[in-house]
Amino acid sequence: MNRREFFKGAAALAAVAPVVSKEAFAHAAKPKPGNNPIWLMTSAFPGDDFDGVVRRALEVGAQGLELCVFRRDSDRTDHVATHLDYKNFTPEKAKYVVDTCNRTGLRISVGSYDNLIGGDFQEANQNHILGLVRIAAMLGGDANDVVCGTFVGYDQKLGAEDRGFEKNLEKFKKVFTPILKYAKDLGVTLCVENCPMEGWVPASSPVCYCNLPGCLAARKLMYAILDDSSNLQETYDPSHDIWQHIDPSDVISAMDFSKLRRIHIKGTRNFPNDEEAVNWGRLFPRQRVSDALAAKAGLPALPPDEKGGNWDRMNYEPRLPGFGGSDSCDWTKFLETLMAKGFKYPFVIENEGCNSSHTGNMGATMQGFKATILNTAPVVWPLGPNGYAFDKSALKPMKLGNTNIRQVTIKDLT
Repeated sequence: MNRREFFKGAAALAAVAPVVSKEAFAHAAKPKPGNNPIWLMTSAFPGDDFDGVVRRALEVGAQGLELCVFRRDSDRTDHVATHLDYKNFTPEKAKYVVDTCNRTGLRISVGSYDNLIGGDFQEANQNHILGLVRIAAMLGGDANDVVCGTFVGYDQKLGAEDRGFEKNLEKFKKVFTPILKYAKDLGVTLCVENCPMEGWVPASSPVCYCNLPGCLAARKLMYAILDDSSNLQETYDPSHDIWQHIDPSDVISAMDFSKLRRIHIKGTRNFPNDEEAVNWGRLFPRQRVSDALAAKAGLPALPPDEKGGNWDRMNYEPRLPGFGGSDSCDWTKFLETLMAKGFKYPFVIENEGCNSSHTGNMGATMQGFKATILNTAPVVWPLGPNGYAFDKSALKPMKLGNTNIRQVTIKDLT
């Protein structure tokens, strides 16, 4: 076939072939957006009360709040936000919260992230979570998609023993079985988050695995060891797998997707050529030695341990997607993976950005939230006449839950 015959045939084929625009091709290749609400995690507003964080959410265009309710008598300094009066949460206060949500169109959950199976305050933390389960039930529980978020934690003393990880699994079962039964009886789902909490031990500790659900295998083992895990679900934060050099989309594909109830939107920027990574590698955390020995070896010394934890051992920094440049997560791929699998629950922005909430500047904190909402919207919201927008018509009114629930302790249940 000569060139003239080739181009003549190609022209004839083009005349009968359907014309597909670039826009149509791109649309066909992507999952359809859902109508997922985008919430704020209120840890970034430690100085506000409940009404204050409601105003913050409305200001940035969010649809809800994960209300942080940390213990006021905790020894922690990194997370101190407490946006509900958990010690005196009366039926009247429950009604006020539900009425506020219906008036503003916002929706909520509650959470406190502490060590429930290890450390000096494990019993206090267990009792606190039971109190938050009670509050979630008073606010309607699963009927209103009000879940209770928490960590599991880790018993470092057990972990140092032979088969220490499995012993932690067994302790998890012992502690969480009565808590989960109590929550299930009240119609409340408990959601555990996957942060390994690497800063919860001093830098002199050679191991920094401090929260049992810190990897996917652990979460699968947790479900396997429980007799009834139906009301134990997950809050997944992709940033914690990013610094472990795992693609969060692969985790979503490999997990039990029916357990996924919340997504924490938080990014991580891994330092690609960091001096500490070159010296220490990326498999283990930086280790504490004396400053004199470090100087003699030509290594920078670790900063002093702080009361809130030592978080400077894994060669990364927290970021917010879409604010101040890129991070190490392919957010388009991750969000589209979730939408393709039919994720329908809230995305919750957890603002720990080094250039946002960690600046201590409220203007930068609010800018970070706004930028992250805009970065997320095109994948999870439908396109309307005014751009990408959440369809509020899908919201159902919240109904007050059972307000006649007495406070219990872990000793009452065991």
